[in-house]
Amino acid sequence: MKRFKSLSCLCVVLGLLVFMTGCPKTANKAQPKGMVYYNFFDTVSNIYSYAGDSDEMFETNCEAVSAILEKYHRLFDIYYEYTGVNNLCTVNKNAGGEAVKVDEELIDFLLYARQMYESTDGEMNIMMGSVLKLWHDCRTAAGEAPQNARIPTEAELTAAAEHISWSALEIDETELTVRLTDPQTAIDVGALGKGYATEKAAQYLKSIGADGYVLNIGGNIRTIGTKPDGSGWATGIKNPQNPEQYVMSITISDISCVTSGNYERYFTVDGTRYHHIIDKDTWMPADYFSSITVLTPDSGLADALSTALFTMPYEQGMALVKKIGGVEVLWITPDGTQYRTEGYSKLSPQDFSADT
Repeated sequence: MKRFKSLSCLCVVLGLLVFMTGCPKTANKAQPKGMVYYNFFDTVSNIYSYAGDSDEMFETNCEAVSAILEKYHRLFDIYYEYTGVNNLCTVNKNAGGEAVKVDEELIDFLLYARQMYESTDGEMNIMMGSVLKLWHDCRTAAGEAPQNARIPTEAELTAAAEHISWSALEIDETELTVRLTDPQTAIDVGALGKGYATEKAAQYLKSIGADGYVLNIGGNIRTIGTKPDGSGWATGIKNPQNPEQYVMSITISDISCVTSGNYERYFTVDGTRYHHIIDKDTWMPADYFSSITVLTPDSGLADALSTALFTMPYEQGMALVKKIGGVEVLWITPDGTQYRTEGYSKLSPQDFSADT
């Protein structure tokens, strides 16, 4: 996560980048309000309200949400440390050393991450930092000098993969300390942190009775309630082959929608494109799908599953979805084939693939 200058603005939202015009049952006279931030999770965050709140109430709610996002951004940052807080960067730097005293919120998150690891049969593993760093460094270097682009060697990946075990992480819930016993182990929460923080913000809004809100935290969509007329929001699913277009729209309310795709972060070496979602079994970018869209009430779970399902065959993924329950998924393969869970049809999908 890079440092960003904090910048926000209050505006009336007439058209949304991700949310497309729906067909409400009755006209909604109140124009939606929106706030945008550029300083959380290395991405753009948007907060929208369709509830007809006063400007003062909306700004107050946005300030509370931004404070939650900032808190978790700082706790989950693996690149920078901050005054007055021990975060994951601190924990990683002290790998192999003494236990680090951390905030209770970070303990809670790490316990949740372990639960996600177990629930996804090890596919969503925040302990893969040593492997992911190799790919991150190669991607960064390729951006700076494309002529020298390379991928990690098999020897590098094999060596890094020796240091991704959960057994290296000691969590003391009583003393609120965290310790990495292996000096070469590193935590990377890119597949979970943003969704977890988004859900914390959404739960806060629900706790104060806010309704008709939409959080778009770097593409992690979380809707709270419905529009005032009871309708949902139409959101587009991008075409992995041409992200400027959509393959379909779906209508959602009071749910999270998270998509992972091979078009989001990648670099090219000798004409081959390498994306950022790494298979735990091969240590290479997973090649089963071009995109996975997950819908479920918990944004943290949606974030975790969008990565986990990307790295397993469809049959295995469907079995996992059925085991967890309460999850709808759209799989899109490299050749454009789509697979959908049975309940996906309830989201009123409108297929645009014939026009793209």
